[in-house]
Amino acid sequence: MSFHFEVGEIKFRPQVVIKNVSQRDVDRVGDGALQNLMFHLGLAEMPSYWKATASPRIIVEAGYLNKAQLNWWHDLFLKGMGQYFYENKINFRAKNFLTITSRAEGCFPMLSKPLRNNILLPIGGGKDAIVTYEILKKAGEKVQPFVLNPKKEHSAILRVAGEKNPIVVERTIDPALLKLNQKGYLNGHTPFSSYLAFLTVLCAALFNQKYVVLSNERSSNEGNVQYLGHEINHQYSKSWDFEKRFRSYSKAYLAPSVEYFSFLRPLYELQIAKIFSRYPKYFPYFLSCNEAHKTLSGAHKPTERWCGKCSKCLFVFLALCSFAGEERTVCIFKKNLLRDASLKPLLDELTGKRKFKPFECVGTIGESRTALSLCQGKIKTHRLLCSWNPQHALPPHLENKLKSVVG
Repeated sequence: MSFHFEVGEIKFRPQVVIKNVSQRDVDRVGDGALQNLMFHLGLAEMPSYWKATASPRIIVEAGYLNKAQLNWWHDLFLKGMGQYFYENKINFRAKNFLTITSRAEGCFPMLSKPLRNNILLPIGGGKDAIVTYEILKKAGEKVQPFVLNPKKEHSAILRVAGEKNPIVVERTIDPALLKLNQKGYLNGHTPFSSYLAFLTVLCAALFNQKYVVLSNERSSNEGNVQYLGHEINHQYSKSWDFEKRFRSYSKAYLAPSVEYFSFLRPLYELQIAKIFSRYPKYFPYFLSCNEAHKTLSGAHKPTERWCGKCSKCLFVFLALCSFAGEERTVCIFKKNLLRDASLKPLLDELTGKRKFKPFECVGTIGESRTALSLCQGKIKTHRLLCSWNPQHALPPHLENKLKSVVG
């Protein structure tokens, strides 16, 4: 698949390749429903290219969107691009800041056919998806891992898990965008998990999977900072608010038979780290440091290892050290991050003593404080570790499976 975006004379054509799709898969979904799912994936790709210029008008010509849909996408841009607005000092509350219109007539059909009761599970390289995978496999669920742009940690995790046939997708960013970034065009964080939502529903349809099971947790509901009277949340597209909105959108316009939800939604990151500590076989291989894969718009090669300097590394160290112990955690990061004085400002941000919570996929301020106390031996347990958030979309049988391992 390729998508076509234009901003004046600037043209972008990003591509996506879904591996091992058979003609039988395509025929089962049907041309119309498949066109609809691909069209929506193109819409989900928009923020990554729109951000270069923050154009005040988006005109959709590839398919039809009704008023409710246009409002949904407008809402996603304003909430999902919050960090981008904050860091670029953009007044997104200005009158007519962004309008989205659709020129096409008529709409594509939805996927209405029933799907097998199997689970499509995105594996991102971090601890959360591993926890989801291990619980579901032990419960006897039929799980097929999904990997986007496979890296060495994905291969290692799948090897340890004994999985040989994941769904593999390769997404290619148009090099023209990277060149604009290098020239100083606007850049910043986009709601990647919203893109992943549309992509996984498309793959669920193609590979006949009823459940798309994410591993987002309740910690992602907490924002980072207030800007122009609105809460800015780095993890908005991982939050419960987005999950609810996407579930409704998918049921109404994409594939009513697909069930999209996060298995770990009832839990905090710290609770997930406690469960993950029971699976030391993955310790040498998991990797969720975002610095590890940064290329600075293609300017250098990624390091592909924990940097030991960012807020994500520090939070994961805190969370895992609380339950796996100092020695095993130090083996993962190659040093004790709590003894690194240069990380004190980041620790103060994580625990709410300085500035605001870092723009990263980290736990809540309360979790960081609790983890620090656990690491320092000031407390041995905390009520947070037994908490359960009732705001989730888990089917009852899977909710019971998760409850059985909490505490």
